[in-house]
Amino acid sequence: MARKLRRLARLVTKQHADEFYHYPGTLPGTIVVDADAPPPIIFLIDYNQTNFTRHQVATPEECASYLDTKSVSWVDVQGLGSPDILQRLAQVFDLHPLVLEDVVNVPERPKVEDYEDQLVFIARMVVPKQRTCGFYSEQVSLILGKNYLLTVQEEPDHDCFEGVRSRIEKGKGIIRKQGADYLAYTLLDAIIDGFFPVLELYGDRIEELEEEVIANPTRQTLQNIYHIRRELLQLRRAIWPQRDAINSLIRDGSELISEEVRIYLRDCYDHAVQVMDMVETYRELASGLMDVYLSAVSNRMNEVMKLLTVVSAIFIPLTFVVGIYGMNFNTEKSPYNMPELNWYWGYPICLAVMAVIGFGLLFLFWQRGWLENSSSIKRD
Repeated sequence: MARKLRRLARLVTKQHADEFYHYPGTLPGTIVVDADAPPPIIFLIDYNQTNFTRHQVATPEECASYLDTKSVSWVDVQGLGSPDILQRLAQVFDLHPLVLEDVVNVPERPKVEDYEDQLVFIARMVVPKQRTCGFYSEQVSLILGKNYLLTVQEEPDHDCFEGVRSRIEKGKGIIRKQGADYLAYTLLDAIIDGFFPVLELYGDRIEELEEEVIANPTRQTLQNIYHIRRELLQLRRAIWPQRDAINSLIRDGSELISEEVRIYLRDCYDHAVQVMDMVETYRELASGLMDVYLSAVSNRMNEVMKLLTVVSAIFIPLTFVVGIYGMNFNTEKSPYNMPELNWYWGYPICLAVMAVIGFGLLFLFWQRGWLENSSSIKRD
């Protein structure tokens, strides 16, 4: 058991150590692309109050003509597998080399950076898995300009932006009447709200583990508790800096974000605080499950020891009787040398006495409540 726990601890440490870092002496702005990263796919959504268009573009240069229009342009890049396309994309949007470094070199700590004519927000997005427990986690970078928003995702398979795309296409709400800053808020709000379905699944898993820990705790139960604690730690490391980044947007402001949108960001901040509270609550529940597991295992061991003690207590007087009859006696020398050895019913009488002693002790233990199973809990 201790070996398995040490292996789990090494796994958590290894996952933390495998996060991206620059080697000493690396030039600022250096980008490192994962060899397994999917190739970028670029989608462009351009809209205003009356018009809407959505299509996939082949090259980053096709997006240049949309950057200076009065309509809002959302360029969504899904995938980080081509340094050439990313470099060309940086040229089209005039990205600072450090911005491109933060976008490409994942995972980056969620943060917000103000580059005068651009506002960069690095976020962590989570999406629940459909068929298995757990969640998908990826970095999303939002670069806000005057009339455009550039988003860069790690991979194209999972995101929580489909609801936003549908609202833009169907013209629901006020999103078509607002600028790019409101679009950025909407995506940030979708990212924060994406934590709630994941946390709901963890709430259900913790409830199941609570019943399992009380009814039938096993080593697999202990491993499941450790997995939940590790995954909740990942969620905490994702939402904590995002909450601080949103708070800095509200507190410091930016010329690219209007006062109206800053009011909406307060609601987004409130959602981030709720997510943080839920994560902390579930972490405490998971830690409490560990204590309950140890108590349940200890209670089970106490039940085993109690049963063995009862059995030993019953056989101690019986062993005493048998020990006496195992001695050597000579009735010719003295009538007190166990005369009942020569009785006709001596052996059945001895067995009867031993049975009376055994059942008498059982009755005494039962009357005192020592035979009850203290680990069993009556359910309503």
